[in-house]
Amino acid sequence: MGATAGAVWGRTEQQDFRSRVRGTLLGAALGDALGTPLDALSTSRIHEEYGTDGPVELAVHHGRRGTVSHLTQLTLFTLDGLIRAQVRRDTGAWHPPTDLHRAYRRWAATQRDWGPDLRRTEDGWLAREEWLYARRAPTRACLLGLGDDVMGTPAAPKNPAAVGPEAVARSAPFGLLVGWEPQLVLQLALECAAQTHGHPTAYLAAGAYAVVVHALARGEDLDAGVQRALHLLSVRPGQAPVAEALQRALGAVRQGLPSPGRVEELADGGSAERVLSAAVYCALVGEDVRHGLRLAVRHGGASGTVGALVGGMLGALYGETALPPAWLVELEGRPTMLVLADDFAMEMTQGPSLHTPTGAAPGWLSRYPRA
Repeated sequence: MGATAGAVWGRTEQQDFRSRVRGTLLGAALGDALGTPLDALSTSRIHEEYGTDGPVELAVHHGRRGTVSHLTQLTLFTLDGLIRAQVRRDTGAWHPPTDLHRAYRRWAATQRDWGPDLRRTEDGWLAREEWLYARRAPTRACLLGLGDDVMGTPAAPKNPAAVGPEAVARSAPFGLLVGWEPQLVLQLALECAAQTHGHPTAYLAAGAYAVVVHALARGEDLDAGVQRALHLLSVRPGQAPVAEALQRALGAVRQGLPSPGRVEELADGGSAERVLSAAVYCALVGEDVRHGLRLAVRHGGASGTVGALVGGMLGALYGETALPPAWLVELEGRPTMLVLADDFAMEMTQGPSLHTPTGAAPGWLSRYPRA
């Protein structure tokens, strides 16, 4: 598994990429924060409490506005793991799924420990962020899949019956590997999804979502990203449910004005491919980020997960300046997300200036240790 090397980034390109990285991470977190408080509500109850147009602001959840769930927590550790994989490449060790598994294991520690162990310098800076040590309804599949040092793979996956969408929701960062070929993005995303969600439908949906985000981060449109995902899926065993779900999303666009009922129908059952279908539909018909996110969450289904997927796609498509500022100022953990997004963008565009096999900036290695 490798990547395109030797790319030269101009200043304008770097700025555009950083905006898309920020947009992806913050957009996914906004969708999570907007939708998760609605997860237990029926469509009629959402209309009663928030009106037929859905929420116009972030709701109070866990005692404050703008809190995120384990979906966003895991997305942050996905970015962290990708940076660590690049840094460790200098040592001659190059197996990103292993680095991602270690990153997800660091997340798992936040769900069982009271707070960060400052003596463990090898964990890096993200694992020392105290706000991440909040248990935000992690699913059984995530906890069991990351409960020991054994890493699931597509050949020997963890939780082989797990079809939930949680692995999809943490996979947007794989799409930000814009120097990689799409088929490698797909492969890495599905390998890392199999660490917790071993059913082919779940891990192939994660790979498809990463490919869509990858197209958007490269400046292509959403339809092109979906078509590329369908093409790459076509040769994969077990791909039919995911491909059919993506086709349903494309077909739903032509069925009249957008409605929560159509989103709920697409997402019905809450499995990975159905949630992905609903999210693709909302991203396609959304007039802007705000409209797309509000449509994504005002239905009696997996509102937070659909919202997170839509936010990741639209953030990659439009960049951070398209995100609703009134929501951003209330988003939990935004300072951490901005630092992590900028570090990722810097690593991907200027990594050789930060570390090489023969030397490295000490500050960078303290943030992203090779150990």
